[in-house]
Amino acid sequence: MRKLVFLIVFVVLAVLAGGLAWFQFKVKPEMIHGFISAMPKPIAGVAAEAARSETWTPRISVIGTFKAVPGIDVAGQVAGIVSGINFVNGQDVQKGQLLVQIDDSTEQADLKSAAAFLKNAQLAFDRQKALQASGVAARSNFDLAQAARDQGEAAIERNRALIAQKAVIAPFSGRLGIRKVDVGQYVAAGASLVSLQQLDPIYLDFQTPEQNYAVLAEGQIVEARVDALGDKVFTGKIRTIDARINQDTRNILVRAELDNPDKRILPGMFANVTVLAGAPQQVLTLPRTAIAYSLYGDSVLVVKPDATVQENNGKPQAAGQHVERRFVRTGETREDRVAILEGVAAGEMIVTQGQVKLQPNAGVRIEPDSEMKPAAVRPRE
Repeated sequence: MRKLVFLIVFVVLAVLAGGLAWFQFKVKPEMIHGFISAMPKPIAGVAAEAARSETWTPRISVIGTFKAVPGIDVAGQVAGIVSGINFVNGQDVQKGQLLVQIDDSTEQADLKSAAAFLKNAQLAFDRQKALQASGVAARSNFDLAQAARDQGEAAIERNRALIAQKAVIAPFSGRLGIRKVDVGQYVAAGASLVSLQQLDPIYLDFQTPEQNYAVLAEGQIVEARVDALGDKVFTGKIRTIDARINQDTRNILVRAELDNPDKRILPGMFANVTVLAGAPQQVLTLPRTAIAYSLYGDSVLVVKPDATVQENNGKPQAAGQHVERRFVRTGETREDRVAILEGVAAGEMIVTQGQVKLQPNAGVRIEPDSEMKPAAVRPRE
């Protein structure tokens, strides 16, 4: 009898344990899943934009420095005391204009002495020439008189050259800088007196990696922006590409020439340079804010319609939207847009703002008015 009771109790307990396990691992999960499915999915409002095709001209962005065509420090050939300065700081001068006069009183006196010597030598030469013609003078006396005359002429030319060297003139037209000497100051030979820069046209020198050498060519358009002059764009053309690559930096030097009629650009100024290198191309672009950058790759969230149509009180309801994460390969960046080389097709809606709160397959609602507007004045790169 005890065995029968024990067996009955054991069977009842086994049935209860099995039923509890079945409820816990089969019925309960289905109930929870049903409750979750019945609950409405949260819908996040986002800003989205369609990927669009644009025409971009290939560009090379570098930095450069302006250089005068030409630009020098004006210096004297000989030493002496400054006796006169014939310009003011910042003046525009013409080629051949006298800038600085170095005292030449000694050379002027030597010139007068040489002129007197030449006058006497010329008279002696004329007498010897007349006597030589009549046949009463020796040939040697005639040669000595001729040599003395030639020596006098050479002395005059030498003194005139020394006087000319002490008059420092502008070798070309341009704009002067700030003078470095004063009247009465002694200057050594070759000492800088004032800078002279030709400002129109003006050179723009920049370096670019050797990988860009294949797409560079003389005559290509160059655009330059100078921080000191606001947003104005100065345009020129490439004139020269250096004949060698710098073996230390692996960069190549390029020189462009730009017009500077108002002379606002000054030598030494820094410039943000853009080279239009190549023919226009069609590219697919997205806003910068649409790209999520990570170590695993760059990705975007593509807005997709739901696969099923929901029912609302027996009436069909339009399907919602969800997002799908997709990895992309990016290209060149221009201002607030990025070129997409692969991963997205033209016309696909891409989330541009609000990605932080989204997970793949999350429901979304596109809100056109939620997009943030860029500031009127944006920082330079």
